[in-house]
Amino acid sequence: MASLAYYWRDSIYQLATRASSQTASLTIDVTKIQGKIRNTWGHLAQGGEDLSGNMLSPVGEQLKKLNPQTIRIDHIYDGYNVVSRADGRLAYDWTRLDTIVNSILASGATPMLALSYMPSALATGDVTSVPSSYDEWALVVENTVRHYSKDLGIADVSYEVWNEPDLFGNFKTYGDKNYLTLYRYAAVGAGRVFGAKSYEIGGPATTGYYEAWMKGMLKMAAEGVRLDFVSWHRYSTNLEDYERDLSQAAGILGAYREQLPKGLKIYLTETGPDPKNNSAYDMQSGAAHLVATVATTYDRLARLYTFEIVDGKDPSGAKNWGRWGLLTHPDVGVTEKPRYQAMQWLNRLKGWKLLVGGQGSWVKSLATKHQADGYQIMVVNYDSYGNHAETVPLLFTNLTQGIYTLSREYFGRGKSSETFTVGGEGGLSTNVGLSANQIVFLELLRKP
Repeated sequence: MASLAYYWRDSIYQLATRASSQTASLTIDVTKIQGKIRNTWGHLAQGGEDLSGNMLSPVGEQLKKLNPQTIRIDHIYDGYNVVSRADGRLAYDWTRLDTIVNSILASGATPMLALSYMPSALATGDVTSVPSSYDEWALVVENTVRHYSKDLGIADVSYEVWNEPDLFGNFKTYGDKNYLTLYRYAAVGAGRVFGAKSYEIGGPATTGYYEAWMKGMLKMAAEGVRLDFVSWHRYSTNLEDYERDLSQAAGILGAYREQLPKGLKIYLTETGPDPKNNSAYDMQSGAAHLVATVATTYDRLARLYTFEIVDGKDPSGAKNWGRWGLLTHPDVGVTEKPRYQAMQWLNRLKGWKLLVGGQGSWVKSLATKHQADGYQIMVVNYDSYGNHAETVPLLFTNLTQGIYTLSREYFGRGKSSETFTVGGEGGLSTNVGLSANQIVFLELLRKP
């Protein structure tokens, strides 16, 4: 939960920077291919809204339609009664946790299990406390990895050590309550499982990007502790917060490059416009935020986890109550919110990513070449204040000569198309009008 000071700071920052913000003038050179489009956005997270049951089961069909790549859940130890103690020894019951993992697999996704919080059988206080024995903590992680990555044979499970340790437990990277110690023992435990399917382990899943935590994780990895990904959370209406986080992380990763294993990845394992309830989660502005965040972060991370899949239940019985879900709670009727639909639009992007030049402060874009002389462009105008409208020049260069059809589909509105003739110079220019928080999907196709 962010403090009031955070929101005050964020508001002042946005007001101070609006005067220097840039409008967009998009240029797409169709020969500037940047590799196959990566589905960085196909990663979802579900929090502990209702740990008495399986929140994913009632929305299984809606989940499948999103083609999720991975689904993250937390509270796996304190919420599903996995670990107990019998005759002084640790005992395990995977029944309830297996149920939600099976729902993840049924959706076509693989699980990310946030190894949290401390089982009561080990806790020295509440579920955010350190273990009474770090050796037993390592044993719990070892048995978790053995159960899912070996005994059940699930490939490519991600294990994330804890969830928001700086908040839930007030862990530090030093002292008696040292997250790095928690992580080291978890990595040791995981490493004792031989014959497991491929898996990955990482962290720290902090509430934001913190330099000291990043350096602590990388120093540990440089010493030989297994670290496959680094992760944190970011909730903000200010896209520059995401850019700053990733730029700073890239700088530190660069400084440690020679000491780190190849392929270390960056995951944002929770994201959204606000860590608190906010009406944006039920509105088109939330959809615009999602698309703009994907476009802003695409080149600098491997996975972006949208929080969360399905709303918790409002005590008053309201259907839309600013909760974080892509879907409303089943008790009031499952409804696909605008962010759900934006995810479906992102999934339409296929083929090879193209470089898009001239993006602005509000307007962001992703573009692909999805067939010979066929191109897709997604453009969003995100303004958390809901005021900024922009007419965006759009220029294609190095097109093959011929007659092209350009279709435009606006989010929540209809579809239109127009025809252009491209001569030997290979250029095509048009304008794209965007009201605040509008998204448009364009497709340019050359006629045979």
